[in-house]
Amino acid sequence: MSGIGTFPFGQPILPVVQRDKTAKQVFVLGVYASAVHARWVGPDGKLRINALAVASEPEIFWGGDKVEEILRQMPLPEGAGRLEPASSQFNGPSGRALDGLFLAPLGLCRHKAWLCDLVPHSCMNERQAQAMERLGLPKPQWPTVPKKLADEQRRSEIEVELHQSAASVLITLGDQPLRWFTKYFGSEDRLGDYGETAAEYGRLHAIRVGDHDLRLLPLVHPRQADKLGNYSPLWWGLHERWRREVAPQLL
Repeated sequence: MSGIGTFPFGQPILPVVQRDKTAKQVFVLGVYASAVHARWVGPDGKLRINALAVASEPEIFWGGDKVEEILRQMPLPEGAGRLEPASSQFNGPSGRALDGLFLAPLGLCRHKAWLCDLVPHSCMNERQAQAMERLGLPKPQWPTVPKKLADEQRRSEIEVELHQSAASVLITLGDQPLRWFTKYFGSEDRLGDYGETAAEYGRLHAIRVGDHDLRLLPLVHPRQADKLGNYSPLWWGLHERWRREVAPQLL
């Protein structure tokens, strides 16, 4: 696949997409791909930064495995120092949350799910941009988070994947997949519009995408479910109760 740009230290930014194209039970739609993160230790042995994105995830919703192997295979400019695995909180948290807090409660594993993102590659956020400026790194050709997370062409691509998956249930993670994809097929455009109570959260809703009748399961973003960074106690609590009491009987 062709690259979209480059990370700091020159690794190409690549599309991260579903590889297993066999029929699945559910289709999971997230926001955008993450990346492999490393601690950068300078040639003087001093730590420059605790976590910097340096390579594309090896698979969609990567769970953080084989970080050391990935970093060993990365060539670095002469005199750049070395890269070490960043904390596990930076490598694969969304993938681990997906497996343990979304799929497992539904009685599913990765082999039963087709995974997709609105933006199928890593995006540079403001914190990463500030870190590179502070460290004096050359500005990489690293796309920022787009204002439009999916245009008409991208929605068509996702629709093709959805139909190819043969999934009967479409799971959305957070507000953005509702806003940028399912809204165009008649859904609400934010999770809160489906209700903010335990009796309403995480239920199935009818939706028709193209010529296919599906069931929509709008859920929180993994950040909320696993308390990753800034999260809402309300949504965390709703998801906790859902995964214990509702999910096991849902599908």
